[in-house]
Amino acid sequence: MTSIDLPPGGVRDTAPAVLAGRDLTFGYDDAEPVFTGLTVEVRPGEVLAVLGPNGGGKTTLLRLLSGSLRPRSGQILLDGTGVPQSRRGIGGLRRRVQLVFQDPDDQLFSASVRQDVSFGPLNQGLDAEAVRERVDRALHALDITALADQPTHLLSYGQRKRVVLAGAVAMRPSVLVLDEPTAGLDPAGVEAMLATLEGLRAAGTTLVVSTHEVDLAYRWADRALVIDRGLLGSGPVREVLDDTALLAAARLRPAWGPAVGRALRTAGLLPVGAPDPGTPEEVTALLPHDR
Repeated sequence: MTSIDLPPGGVRDTAPAVLAGRDLTFGYDDAEPVFTGLTVEVRPGEVLAVLGPNGGGKTTLLRLLSGSLRPRSGQILLDGTGVPQSRRGIGGLRRRVQLVFQDPDDQLFSASVRQDVSFGPLNQGLDAEAVRERVDRALHALDITALADQPTHLLSYGQRKRVVLAGAVAMRPSVLVLDEPTAGLDPAGVEAMLATLEGLRAAGTTLVVSTHEVDLAYRWADRALVIDRGLLGSGPVREVLDDTALLAAARLRPAWGPAVGRALRTAGLLPVGAPDPGTPEEVTALLPHDR
């Protein structure tokens, strides 16, 4: 499968936040807080990569933003308006912001693919025709229409990931919050998943994606948020991930693109000021070719 090339930077930094967390503090039971006073903004139409080490709080942040957890203090905002910490307020947040866990088996519970994808729309009280239309569109978007009547327990790991994502898409959220969406996939599966997610983004869905894969974030995301039990840095992805000291503080390895870019400039193959490559294909295009 051909590697996709998705240069970041298409989202205006001045765009208002569709989803935000302001001064969030959260801890589990009586343990030391995972976050204290953490603020994050998600802009419409972007891919925001949330990076950090295992145990650094990535999943906790995603669950706070999607209403799966409630902060001890601080506020979640949708389109600039605070979300009430009531049943109705959290329900509205969860309809607009859909969380997809890393392990699909944590969210699959119906006997067949179609039944699983239809669960959310049915619980919204939609009529049968509306549910069928949503499910068909979601299955098509995830390229799993042929699996509609398959038992979920017979699916491959990658297929189960797509079914869970289809269930989220069927809810027609404004924001998809994805915890390690490419984890456990082979290289072809990673590229297929990224192409699918980019299609959802092109259709108007905002994506918040947690990952520890620095190179994946570097070539795909618009902005990056680096956390390790607190905010270490945020900004345009290629600026943030060119900061080797920041990545070391977050126990992340350096990004591949900036390192290759420095080597290419030293060899005179990349002009000063030109963007660093994000994929092997971009590097190949810069190298001299025999005629």
